[in-house]
Amino acid sequence: MSDTERAEAEAIRSKMIALEEYRKLLNGSELTSSWLVVDQSMIDTFADATRDHQFIHVDPTRAKAETPFGGTIAHGFLTLSLLSTLAFDAMPGVEGTRMGVNYGFERVRFLSPVKSGTRVRGKFRLNGLTERAVSLQSAWATVVEVEGATKPALEAHWITLALVGPRNARPTLVTTSLG
Repeated sequence: MSDTERAEAEAIRSKMIALEEYRKLLNGSELTSSWLVVDQSMIDTFADATRDHQFIHVDPTRAKAETPFGGTIAHGFLTLSLLSTLAFDAMPGVEGTRMGVNYGFERVRFLSPVKSGTRVRGKFRLNGLTERAVSLQSAWATVVEVEGATKPALEAHWITLALVGPRNARPTLVTTSLG
């Protein structure tokens, strides 16, 4: 295991909480990540990975001249993909989790652009929790804010799945409306 892998594993372990504490997050306080800069390098790397090189993302001169944005903007899907790192910064994990995966989205809306060089942060509120013998399905109301903007970049209802060690208890359903 490399030093980086060890550091990442320790960061994950340090954020684990007991299931009883995780349940208390349901309909509780909003969890907020630190700010993250979305710079041109990040946008260009995403463009290369997705083969989406539309000028509004990768050509600062043309984007400044031909768009109302004043320069390049991040891809909507880049903003969506940042939920993973923003969530890792803001949300705890549940002790006993073997792995976490994205289960899906109920709704995603791109509400305003993320201009190159701006900072974003995530806000997360747990509003649904389904407990099963080997998994926890969590539903999150999520928002990606842009520093200094009145309108968020993104709103989504995100569903995550934590695979946990088998529990002997009967499966429990704890859920609320996703709104």
